Amino acid sequence: MTPNDVTRQDLIDFVVHEARLLDEKRFDEWNTLFAEDAYYWVPLTPGQPDALNHTSHIYADKLLRDVRIKRLNNRRVFSQKPPSRSQHVLQQPFVDAMDAGNNQFLLRTPFHYAEYQSGHATEYQAEETHILVGVAWHHLCVADDALKMTLKRVDLINSDAALPGIQLFV
Repeated sequence: MTPNDVTRQDLIDFVVHEARLLDEKRFDEWNTLFAEDAYYWVPLTPGQPDALNHTSHIYADKLLRDVRIKRLNNRRVFSQKPPSRSQHVLQQPFVDAMDAGNNQFLLRTPFHYAEYQSGHATEYQAEETHILVGVAWHHLCVADDALKMTLKRVDLINSDAALPGIQLFV
C-alpha cells in the first residue's frame, strides 16, 4: 500500500478494526497499528494544545504502551483479577483530512466507551460500569505498506473531572 492507494473506506475500516482489537484484548496486535515513533494521548483539559508542556492523563510512546500491555497480559497482575471488559461504541468515523502527497490522514470519531470489572464491590460501593464519552482523533500515515497511527488523541468530554481508574485503553 502507498499513500496514493488509501481510500476513505480504508481509513474508516482502520478505526473500526482498532476499536475491535481493544475490545477483544488483542493489545499486542493493537500496538502494531502504531508507527514506531507514535503516541497514544489522553489530554487532561479540553482543547489542550500539547502534551509536552501540559499534564495529561496518558501520553504513551512505544515503551510505555509496551509496559502497560505486558502488565495487562500478565496472569499475576492483581488489578486484573477478574479481568476488565470494554466496549467501544463508535459513530461513523469522519475523514477530516486526506493528504496522500504528504502521507497524512486524519479521522475524527465520536465514541462512547464502557469498561466493567466484576468482583470489586465493597459494602460501601457497588460494582460499576465506567462510561467515558469523547472524540478520538486518529492521525495516520502509510508505513511498511500499511496504515499506521502516528498519534491517537482521545478527547474526553469530562477530561478535567476526577475520572475512574481506567484499566484498559480508550
